[in-house]
Amino acid sequence: MKNLKRGNIIFTALISLLLVGLPPFICSEALAATVPADTVDIQFLYNGRAWRNLHYKIQGDQFLFNSGFIPGSVTMRGRTFEGQSVRYDCYNDELLLLTGKGIILQLNKELIDGFTLDYDKRIFRFRNFKNDSDRSLTGFVNVLSEGAASLYVKYSKEVLILAVENKFDLFTDNIRIYLEKDGIITRVSNKGDLLRLLGDRKQQVRDYIKSNRIRFSKKDPETIRPVIEYYNSLQQTIPE
Repeated sequence: MKNLKRGNIIFTALISLLLVGLPPFICSEALAATVPADTVDIQFLYNGRAWRNLHYKIQGDQFLFNSGFIPGSVTMRGRTFEGQSVRYDCYNDELLLLTGKGIILQLNKELIDGFTLDYDKRIFRFRNFKNDSDRSLTGFVNVLSEGAASLYVKYSKEVLILAVENKFDLFTDNIRIYLEKDGIITRVSNKGDLLRLLGDRKQQVRDYIKSNRIRFSKKDPETIRPVIEYYNSLQQTIPE
């Protein structure tokens, strides 16, 4: 029995020496071949670093919706990972993921194409508008509608200094709505901005808003989505 154990140790040592002697790319392939495919996928998803909360002294939190992890998916380099527990830090514009072992990772933002959040009976779809794109809007953006006119929402947070009892700083929500049309992204602050940007169908859009009793709400940008979808449907017809 002792000879058998000694033989196994020697064999393992020889294999390790052989792997060390291989070129790096061959060694990586050899190691990957010994790992199940789903484990390799998880290793790709877990591309990031351990997260630390650097803002624990600030009242409130830096996350979208709440500080808990939310069911969702992550898409990295064209590969989508469903059934994840994620949390969007909209103060730092970073995506956090809770691993199966309870470790919180800050994912590598450069690898992320987008992610979804399943919250309050809605699916929030985010896309990573990277700095190398031609868009003036960058970072993680909630995409509400796409077409001749595309509707985007940028969630962020600001810190109000000494806002609580003149002693503590406070996180506050910041929601900005944008419309992309003819390749130009413009911030929309009110209904007037929206009608101006949709000027080629202004009267029809105005009538639609009135007949459906739609109220412009920056706190709930979802209320504007039907207007954009209606406008896009009009663009498929010949203007009167």
